[in-house]
Amino acid sequence: MATTNGTPWLTQAAYDRLKNELDYLTGDYRQEIVDRIEAAREEGDLKENAGYHAAREEQSKNEGRIQELKALLENAEVGESATDDGVVKPGMLIECKLAGNDMKFVLGSREIAEGTDLEVFSMASPLGSAIEGRKAGDTVSYEAPNGKEIEVELISVEPYNG
Repeated sequence: MATTNGTPWLTQAAYDRLKNELDYLTGDYRQEIVDRIEAAREEGDLKENAGYHAAREEQSKNEGRIQELKALLENAEVGESATDDGVVKPGMLIECKLAGNDMKFVLGSREIAEGTDLEVFSMASPLGSAIEGRKAGDTVSYEAPNGKEIEVELISVEPYNG
């Protein structure tokens, strides 16, 4: 999730979870991949070695995720869970009627609700921008990227504690 100035905002729990993931990816998991690459190299011809190519691809993905996590954790603003004052802000679980359909989502970054089925919208999204600072019971509308005007009725706004 991003704050209104574009800085990623994470709860302490989300930060800790991502830091643990980074530690694993740069430690044990990175070594596992290196060991698999070495074992595959010892098998001989690398052109036809599927195990070698799969391990190299996995290594590339792992290094990309490491860079993504490092950038996120270095730049993130870490805060406590949102206060339960009923105002829409980062870290809140929103229940609403969006264009007449019931919807529940977290306002923030995908990292906050990782491992759940909840949708996540950023503060910078048209929906996030439209509802920021509003309260349950408010009805607002915003312009979707396709140019349509969409109405949102906020039903409940509470801190997300996932």
